[in-house]
Amino acid sequence: MSLLLIIISSILVLNAALAFVTVFWSKREVSRIWAWLVVLVFVPVFGFVIYWFAGRRISDKKIFDFTSQEIVGREQIEDNQKYYNHHLQLNSASKMLAQLFQHNSGAMLTYGNDLETFFKGQDFFNDLFAEIEKATDHIHLAYFAIANDVIGNRLIDLLVKKAKEGVEVRVIYDAYGSHGAHISMYRRLLHASGVVYPFLTRRFQILALRINFRFHRKIVVIDGKVGYIGGFNVGDQYLWKSKRFGDWRDSQLKIIGDAVLSLQSRFFIDWNATANANDKLAFLDHYFPATQVNGVHPIQIVSSGPDSLTAQIKQGYLKMITLATKSITIQTPYLIPDQTIYESLMIALAAGVKVRIFIPDRPDHPFVYRATQYYAQEFIDAGADVYRYDAGFLHSKLLVVDDQIVSIGSANLDIRSFELSFESNAFIYSSYFAKKIEKQIAIDITKSKLLTKADFAKQGFFMTVLQKFSRLLSPIL
Repeated sequence: MSLLLIIISSILVLNAALAFVTVFWSKREVSRIWAWLVVLVFVPVFGFVIYWFAGRRISDKKIFDFTSQEIVGREQIEDNQKYYNHHLQLNSASKMLAQLFQHNSGAMLTYGNDLETFFKGQDFFNDLFAEIEKATDHIHLAYFAIANDVIGNRLIDLLVKKAKEGVEVRVIYDAYGSHGAHISMYRRLLHASGVVYPFLTRRFQILALRINFRFHRKIVVIDGKVGYIGGFNVGDQYLWKSKRFGDWRDSQLKIIGDAVLSLQSRFFIDWNATANANDKLAFLDHYFPATQVNGVHPIQIVSSGPDSLTAQIKQGYLKMITLATKSITIQTPYLIPDQTIYESLMIALAAGVKVRIFIPDRPDHPFVYRATQYYAQEFIDAGADVYRYDAGFLHSKLLVVDDQIVSIGSANLDIRSFELSFESNAFIYSSYFAKKIEKQIAIDITKSKLLTKADFAKQGFFMTVLQKFSRLLSPIL
């Protein structure tokens, strides 16, 4: 046996051994274990480079930074809710879902909220900037992506102005989602006494580079009275200025009421897990003001992430699907369900529940889009109505069940959002609000193509193979 063959054989054996040790070292879903074994074993050496950026789990210390914190502001929210708890009641399905969230994440149910929705970036940013302009006490922003472009710099300039007026300004952003640190963009905010942190960074940033465990939340809290949650990041592409994505279609909520205090509580936890010791936040009355809102919408703010093995938002999606008796409407840019969500949708279809699914007409991640197409065919075969939104890029993360319960937030219907990213969603128990959403869905249908088996039959052999291969990798996409 030649020396070269001995070396190659030794590398392959060592690679296989290290692959098994690496993948089994921490808790994972079985499907993800096998997917990573395929990558590490069949792509020797280079597979470990991929794993370094896309497969490593978050450190135990960072998990402790999250799980050791109390839910700040709980007592204030409970005091504010005493009036509503005596006057408003949920139906049985909503009660079951609300109880699930109270158990699996401690999410507080808040009544009496006012809601406004935004589906276009221009409308959202106009409203956001107007509310920031009115801030008198504090502005808290937590975003996956704040781009160093025209709209991103407009936001920073406005925050600089407010900071100079004496308003407390705090910003968390994800360095990967924002394509870098943008130190030059934030420097003027820092000079104006604003405080800015990239989410969960290390002193040696090269050691923290990873695709997974991203801060995917999009939360804004202004003076503890106005809050935003949804799918919009901050960037020009969300204003229909991208040739690649065209007209951007998203779903965003503006909340006034005690649900804002739940968003504030979420921000406190993320901030204190990220910030240095001298910048950490503690409960103060002005961060959690008493509310006087006579809104009609019961809401729970639910968060999930790799700091927990519970997968709270996925459990919520699963429960919503199993509660459905009439209809399920899903909008997601990435349709990559895990086995439990997949089977629950198949069961709903078999039981006669009408299922509508909206997906984009173009990819922003090639393999992810091909996996989405694979699952779209699966659901079409089972009787679902799958719409391809053709008016631009569909980024909305929306789930509506029986025109009674609505979920809007940052979590896609994919394994990455269920297990690998930090997400937050609002779950709204309101038939009135669901009917408002249905009006927008009716508009979306007019801008979409109802896909059929024939549409996929003519796509060609290579595309079919690519879709099946992408589905194989779906646990790690």
